Amino acid sequence: MTSLFEKEENRPLAERLRPGALEEVVGQGHLLAANAPLGRMLAAGRLASIILWGPPGCGKTTIARLLAERTDLHFEPLSAVFSGVADLRKVFEAAGKRKEAGQGTLLFVDEIHRFNRAQQDGFLPYVENGTVVLVGATTENPSFELNSALLSRSQVLVLHRLDDAALDSLLDRAEAALGRKLPLDPDARAAVKAMADGDGRYLLNLAEDLALLPPEPVLGPSELAEAVQRRAPSYDKDREGHYNLISALHKSLRGSDTDAALYWMARMLTGGEDPLFIARRLTRFAVEDIGLADPNAVVQALAAWDVYERLGSPEGELALAQLVIYLGTAPKSNAAYAAFKAAMKSAKDTGSLMPPKHILNAPTKLMKEIGYGKGYQYDHDDPDGFSGQNYFPDEMPRQRFYRPVERGFERDVGKRLEYWDKLRARKGGQ
Repeated sequence: MTSLFEKEENRPLAERLRPGALEEVVGQGHLLAANAPLGRMLAAGRLASIILWGPPGCGKTTIARLLAERTDLHFEPLSAVFSGVADLRKVFEAAGKRKEAGQGTLLFVDEIHRFNRAQQDGFLPYVENGTVVLVGATTENPSFELNSALLSRSQVLVLHRLDDAALDSLLDRAEAALGRKLPLDPDARAAVKAMADGDGRYLLNLAEDLALLPPEPVLGPSELAEAVQRRAPSYDKDREGHYNLISALHKSLRGSDTDAALYWMARMLTGGEDPLFIARRLTRFAVEDIGLADPNAVVQALAAWDVYERLGSPEGELALAQLVIYLGTAPKSNAAYAAFKAAMKSAKDTGSLMPPKHILNAPTKLMKEIGYGKGYQYDHDDPDGFSGQNYFPDEMPRQRFYRPVERGFERDVGKRLEYWDKLRARKGGQ
């Protein structure tokens, strides 16, 4: 609502275009349609406590306010950034009085993940007894940031970043409100949407800035880049985005999609990720997902890591890009990884079994007398260079942990194992 002393045109465009009804909200039909979660709640006339999880500028605050209007609840906004226990106490006290008078309260808590665990627990009795309907908004994964008790009493609804169609709709509304077309050619218009990165509020603020430019000349992408400051990608190195993108990089490499892997690494680097973190993960990938299918992969990984540490950014990042290409195009195998996991499990399951005595050294007379080293066959003395003796504990049947794949160098390794298995069987080994 515009105040008595505030002209409508002086308000920010994003505020002027804030939807006045749920039907005007763009990009969140999966929640607001008649057969969607919020649509069903409104049709039933009963609004449960919810957590709205989504990126900046996707409509969380707007949806909360419109839900309150649609359900005739008093809208009580609160920011977890600027509020403490005293503020919460006042809100709950006022909500309690409204409840006694027959008026419900929708308590909207922006950035709810900023409240600590004790503060989050403080909501529980008021949510349970119906003093407030809680609508929390967060850009962070609720699974990690919110108490399980609070989550169990709320429905988590995931909002999407605004897609191309939604951003187009907002630009059309902006131009209608401004009374003029923005001075952009089709490519520059597409670039503006890309710069918004799914954030409607940012898009409208950018449109308002562009409206200050003269109608001529019409800007192309290069002129647009000179006229406005490019937005830094949304990326928090210590939060979920960090783990999502490194997972995307790792899985793209595992799937041998080299171009996608290059894209995800570029996303991380443009977001400010430490290149050494990426180098470490790529080295892990070389041994975990390639292993002996290409033993040179880990050599390449260590070399790229070393090159980056010597050159630094931005030159050293090319070594990481080269490594991503090498790893993406290399044959893949997790056979060594799986073998090690199986061996670790077997070691835990079998406890403290002794090695067979014939492979134990016997430096003392007593040890010789009790059979240490007795019957050991020195493999180099065998004509085949392979004795075929058993090296597992006597009480443990022979195990096969390592199963090489039929790809890359491991194909040759598999042939070696097959050869030794035949020799072992011929010589009577287990």
